[in-house]
Amino acid sequence: MRRLFAFLLSFSLLVPVPTAAQAPETARAQQGMVVADELFAAEAGIEILRQGGNAVDAAVAVAFALAVTHPAAGNLGGGGFMLIRLADGRAVMIDYRETAPAAARWDMFLDQEGNLVPERSTQGWLAAGVPGTLAGLDLALREYGTMTLNQVLEPAIRLADDGFPVSDRLARSLQENAETLRRDPESESIFLHDGLFYEPGELLKQKHLARTLRRIAQKGAREFYQGSITREFVEASKKGGGLFTLADFRNYRAVVRQPLRGTFHGYQVITAPPPSSGGVALLETLNMLEPLLAPEDLPSEPQTLHLVTEALRRAFADRARYLADPDFAEIPVAALVDKGYAAACRRNIDPAHASVSTELKLPNPLDFSHSPSEPAGAAALHESENTTHFSVVDAEGNAVANTYTINNSYGSGITVDGLGFLLNNEMDDFTTKPGEPNRLFGLVQSDANQIEPGKRPLSSMTPTIVVRDGETFLVLGSPGGPRIISALLEVLLHRLLFSDDLALAIARPRFHHQWLPDTLFLEEGLYTGEQIAALRALGHQVDFRETVGQINAIERDPSTGELYGVADARRGGAARGR
Repeated sequence: MRRLFAFLLSFSLLVPVPTAAQAPETARAQQGMVVADELFAAEAGIEILRQGGNAVDAAVAVAFALAVTHPAAGNLGGGGFMLIRLADGRAVMIDYRETAPAAARWDMFLDQEGNLVPERSTQGWLAAGVPGTLAGLDLALREYGTMTLNQVLEPAIRLADDGFPVSDRLARSLQENAETLRRDPESESIFLHDGLFYEPGELLKQKHLARTLRRIAQKGAREFYQGSITREFVEASKKGGGLFTLADFRNYRAVVRQPLRGTFHGYQVITAPPPSSGGVALLETLNMLEPLLAPEDLPSEPQTLHLVTEALRRAFADRARYLADPDFAEIPVAALVDKGYAAACRRNIDPAHASVSTELKLPNPLDFSHSPSEPAGAAALHESENTTHFSVVDAEGNAVANTYTINNSYGSGITVDGLGFLLNNEMDDFTTKPGEPNRLFGLVQSDANQIEPGKRPLSSMTPTIVVRDGETFLVLGSPGGPRIISALLEVLLHRLLFSDDLALAIARPRFHHQWLPDTLFLEEGLYTGEQIAALRALGHQVDFRETVGQINAIERDPSTGELYGVADARRGGAARGR
């Protein structure tokens, strides 16, 4: 596969693309496929498939294993979204996003003058929302899996108890985030080797985490939300100045939501509804671009990049205007993903010049046919390792796209005393001060996303499944904050419109625009001087970022059932099949 990929690259006219040394890891199989950010977690999923589990069973095992082997993002102390499409065509999204504690206030991160207090929304106990991961995984397993919690937890418990060899990537990540981890004695003890950095190949054992996982395996998810783990968690929160109460955990619920559905050139795109902003933005951009781009267009031509950027600019402007937790705000979701609305947004795209974000004028989605609450289709920044995505497909065609997070790399940096898992800092994903960008990604967000007790912060996570002729065709997603949306969009364009092989579609250079700041970010070193000059001549303010997302995807041949897994090389994932 790597030789084939190098051949494709050497003969591609769509320059430039990453070299063969950056080729994704690929695998082909018939009985099941797992693509994840980390090797041991991918193998945990395959282990469950070999035992007769389905894609949901395997996905839950992968999620628990990532909590052990990928602590920068895999978690028990965070939350996310699991998109499931069963072989019979049913599709649901499990929303297990974190919620604000009952004692949270809209102004909790502001000083007396109304200014944001640096780091208060990203560090320490106040930065954390009520974790939803375990509730979401438990719900998925009970409703759509075939195995017990005890069975799917076994690989993660083994990895935590016996340890696993630290990879080059993990050793480097721990060193790069040492300042954050040193702020908490428990985190320093576990992840910094009591003051000494882990070397590649050394075993990382997490005895406290293994004990916590065993307690969950024996007593179920209730142990985390209404048992002794809850009491220990709340006691640690009180000592650390946090807001958590027993009631916050007792009242937490994962929610089954109807996914959003759209179409693009004959494919059906199933994706995440609010409180994810990703699905709305993805469908809105695809709708705008459907009549603007054709298969014969060159995806690396400045004109193509310009049109995609303008669509992203408009979708992110709508993200800032409207999107929030749908249980707390009326959101015109169906109108935003309506093709007529996209046509109205498209009318003021100038093919010869970039828009100015602060002067952008967009139509009112309420002028379109859907009511605000109607579900659609039935709706110098270094990119941190803050989120992780994995994709799973089994032999029967059941599919899972799961994206979950603790927000920043290693979340708030706090490991809950005696329990062994890191705590999120998701409160920064709320609109911490109206009109001002958030700390981690510079996003300006809507007033409807302000902090309220029990509310879920807006997210960009975008687990997505593409259907062709009634069968699952693609399962994919990415980490990367708002860059998730750009990464997904561009890979879908390359595969569905420009007919790239999936590996080539994932390897191609990517770019990102999020309305504000009014900057077009290109992946550094992957664009020619001529491309950059042409984009600037069109009026784009160009800057550079190391990477835009990390796509972990599976393609399923609807006619044969063969599975093709591709793990993006940008951060080094793993594709494993059986």
